[in-house]
Amino acid sequence: MAKGVWIVAEQRDGALRKVSLELASTARKLADQLGDEVSAVLLGSGVEAMAAELGKYGVDKVYLADNPAFEPYTTDAYAQAITKVVKENDPAVLLLAASAQGKDLAARLVGSLATGMASDCTDVKIVDGKLYCTRPMYAGKCYGEVVVDSFPQMASLRPNVFPLVENAKAGAVVKFEPALGELKTKVVEIQKEASGKIDVTEANIIVSGGRGMKGPENYVILEELAALLGGAVGASRAAVDAGWRPQSDQVGQTGKVVSPNLYIACGISGAIQHLAGMSSSKYIVAINKDPEAPIFQRADYGVVDDLFKVVPALTAEVKKLL
Repeated sequence: MAKGVWIVAEQRDGALRKVSLELASTARKLADQLGDEVSAVLLGSGVEAMAAELGKYGVDKVYLADNPAFEPYTTDAYAQAITKVVKENDPAVLLLAASAQGKDLAARLVGSLATGMASDCTDVKIVDGKLYCTRPMYAGKCYGEVVVDSFPQMASLRPNVFPLVENAKAGAVVKFEPALGELKTKVVEIQKEASGKIDVTEANIIVSGGRGMKGPENYVILEELAALLGGAVGASRAAVDAGWRPQSDQVGQTGKVVSPNLYIACGISGAIQHLAGMSSSKYIVAINKDPEAPIFQRADYGVVDDLFKVVPALTAEVKKLL
């Protein structure tokens, strides 16, 4: 009989990603409802020390496979190892992050485990032993509730939506042999972002610019404000397509989906594709000269004015508080 709530922990450059701790916290909450344990699958090379941190957020047991084949990440290696350990232990629930890696991996696992999945969820709960998932639909225009009725019940959770809750557990390590077969893919090169740059998917504060920025040279005012706030700089697709910002900064349906505590949209009209990528932000501030811009319909606070006056003035006020 399927039992237990499992997560797939993500790590990068020798550290757990924040979303892994969000998964652990959420899994703990679900497991307490079921009276079950929380287990995590952790793959990598030299990552055993991370088990204690997972335990700090409610993980009872960490299934660890230490193998150079897991560094860097490839779908082949991860899918083989996770499929093996999941089939051997038959968990009731399996949670992943709706991150770039998680989305890539989840699709393969759904096939190898012959189950269903709710993707990019913003809420999950257990009702009568079943996993109920809330997820945005139709580019964020509405939310639907999805029930996964096959086991393991899989869901991917949107980063920065679920709270971190410390709930210390043992985090006991169970090592397993992944027994990897033929690996048909390999990573040839990894192009990293500039040192110290915060990924928009990890940022709690994002200052984002669109077509209204008028050119790449003007993003310096957003970079200054973002640096003061300890946040990241984002961009609309129009700005990226114009070559003003790198694709890694793009927020939206065809870019990255973000859920920061604060999203400041500067010169962004609010096309539905962009709104789909940031509408779950806790607070949205829009700065735009056009009072009819769609972004104001989603914003918690709106400023109808020239961003080139408003942003420097806002930056000056932030400096006074620091």
